[in-house]
Amino acid sequence: MRVENSFIAADGVGRKTERSLWADGVHHWDDFEPDYLGSKTGRRVADYIEEARQRLEAGDAGFFAETLPSGELWRTYENFADGACFFDIETTGLDAATNDVTTVSFHRGGETRTLVQGDDLTRENVRSELDDADLLVSFNGKRFDAPFLAENFDLEVGTPHLDLMYTCRKLDLSGGLKAIEKQLGLEREGVEGVDGREAVRLWHRYERENDEAALDRLVTYNRYDAENLRALAERVTGDLHEETFAPHR
Repeated sequence: MRVENSFIAADGVGRKTERSLWADGVHHWDDFEPDYLGSKTGRRVADYIEEARQRLEAGDAGFFAETLPSGELWRTYENFADGACFFDIETTGLDAATNDVTTVSFHRGGETRTLVQGDDLTRENVRSELDDADLLVSFNGKRFDAPFLAENFDLEVGTPHLDLMYTCRKLDLSGGLKAIEKQLGLEREGVEGVDGREAVRLWHRYERENDEAALDRLVTYNRYDAENLRALAERVTGDLHEETFAPHR
């Protein structure tokens, strides 16, 4: 599903009205005519489409993050997938005020960059990665990763943010990222037995003993967290397309 299939962001259009438009064959902004709805609502939808076309052409994902209802940003994924940045952090604990970010992996355009504390994990490098993205994609990043980065590096994470934890819940996929990956058959090799707690232990082992093998294992684990988000995003947005839009085609 692409954002051009959506009308729900327009003022006066709810889910029922949007489904009615789809059922009547109005599947795309190109199909819409103001007289399909009442004069006032029809004009508002036409005005929205006119502005949305301009914002989409400009690559302004923020416009859709602001206008789409809560939980519906997944509809923009296909539009902004090429410029999306899938990211995940590892930390020394759960409280951003008293713990540190140890590694951050950013996956974009088929390549992954991992920043490591004490090496290249700096405010400037994190800021650059966030600013270069059209859309951020995480799992539980709105509650955990983004606030941690904001606290540790004194920066604001303002890039539109698709948190797949909430997207998964629309499909009754619950639990943590690893549990959902298993349900969907997404695999990890070489990091068996590593979880969040083990990631903390690996970092401390590297810090205390300069154990490069521990750091390598931690980085591999963190990179999987970021890279598997792309496969997860494609899977769940595809499934939501089939559930939300396809039945009305």
